[in-house]
This record gives sequence, C-alpha cells and structure tokens, in this order.
Amino acid sequence: MAEDKVSLDLTEETLQSMEVGMAFRDYSGRISSMDFHKNSSYLVTASDDESIRLYDVTTATCLKTINSKKYGVDLVCFTSHPTTVIYSSKNGWDESLRLLSLNDNKYLRYFKGHHDRVVSLSLCARNELFISGSLDRTVLLWDQRAEKCQGLLRVPGRPATAYDDQGLVFSIAFGGFIRLFDVRMYEKGPFEIFSVGGDFSDANVVKFSNDGRLLLVTTTNGFIHVLDSFRGTLLCSYNVKPVSTSSTLEASFSPEGMFVISVTYYIADAWTIGV
Repeated sequence: MAEDKVSLDLTEETLQSMEVGMAFRDYSGRISSMDFHKNSSYLVTASDDESIRLYDVTTATCLKTINSKKYGVDLVCFTSHPTTVIYSSKNGWDESLRLLSLNDNKYLRYFKGHHDRVVSLSLCARNELFISGSLDRTVLLWDQRAEKCQGLLRVPGRPATAYDDQGLVFSIAFGGFIRLFDVRMYEKGPFEIFSVGGDFSDANVVKFSNDGRLLLVTTTNGFIHVLDSFRGTLLCSYNVKPVSTSSTLEASFSPEGMFVISVTYYIADAWTIGV
C-alpha cells in the first residue's frame, strides 16, 4: 500500500517529465470547458463547435460525441454519475441549464432562472446541489431534483462560484473580493470576505483545494491568486499575461494542493504553491 501511495505523489520532476500521450484534433472550435469525474476515468469537454465529448482517459478514447446545435454549449460539469452532466447554453436566447444523460442523449431536467449568459457553474461533491453565476448579476442555488432554484443571491458584478469539497461552504468571487457563505445560512450573507490583493478586475474562476485549506481565483487582468481559505491571507500570485479577451483564464489545484496548473494559449504551466 505504501508503495502505491508513493507512486501517485506529484512532484516537480514528474511534471517536467510529462509528455503528450494523445491529441484529439477533430474539434472545429475552441474547447470552452472540461471536467474530470471524481470517481471514474472519464473526462467531458464542451466546445465552440457545439459539441459535448466524453473520453476515457485511461484508454485515450473518445466514447461519445453529442451535438447541441439548438442550444449551443459553454460550461459543462459531471454530476455524481459518470455519464450525466449539467451544461449551460450558448445561443443568446435561452439561458437555461440542462441535465443531460450522455448514455442516450436525453434531457432529464431543465433549470430555468437566469436571464443572461451563465459564466460559472459548480456542483457539490457531497449531494445533489449545484450553484451557478450569470452576467445577469445573480447567483442561483439549485437541487438537481427540482426545476426551480432553491435560492437567489444578487451581486454587483460578474460572479465566479465554487463549493468546497465537503459541501458546507460556497464562495462567490467578484470585484477583487471572495465572499464565503455557510450553505445552511447563506441568506444571512457571507461569514467571511477576503481581498485578493488589490486586483479589482472581474473574476473568471474560483476554486477550493481538495482539502479546503486553499482558495484559488483567476481574474481578467491575467492573474492567479492563491489564498489561505481560513485566514484570507494572500499566499502567492502568478501573472500569466497575455490572456486572450475571448478566453477565460482557467486554473486548478493539483489533487494534493501543492501545485497550480493553468493553460494559456494551449500551453500548460505549473507553479509550486509557496505556502
């Protein structure tokens, strides 16, 4: 068992030794979103060519391609089931979120409530809840089993949203600050507000590390900020300019939280977190 654990540790040497194992070039548009399933070997992608693709990363095979020509597709996330996803539209006239079975290309539920493009989508790992943020300056809380939203928060800017891994806290980032909410008492407002170090540009992405100790936020100014999620201390910032005005700066923690990985102009970068 100990040997198995050591073999899974991610180190700088491991990152530097990584090479491309397989490239899929059948897209006719940029990939706008991707998500790994937590408990399987599946990866799902959304593309500007209005397609959703399901991959098995262990065999480097594309298992299924589903087109969403009527609604378009922008953001996509796995539910707890490895062949069921929630995705947002990209057609400019219907901002509904959709629960889709990839097995039979069947819509299981529609979630209507936003009136402008959804720019953030986060699913809770512990239950059937999820959260979405929109350019209509609202954040909506949902239950996958119900079509109507379970809660609404209004924000004065472009919101980025995320659940922590335990499903007890969610965060909303916008305008240079990250606000933390207790899931059980979100109506009372945030219980903590953290500054991201003087960068007051719009937030693109906010994420918790798997152990909940760290918060990551990317901004339209081309910065990635990492904070202590308990004290709000800014631990480090990375400048990854230039960022395309038509793209969202994406970044994620490595599984053990020691590295931040981002992609800019098809180049993958990794930084060690200076905690």
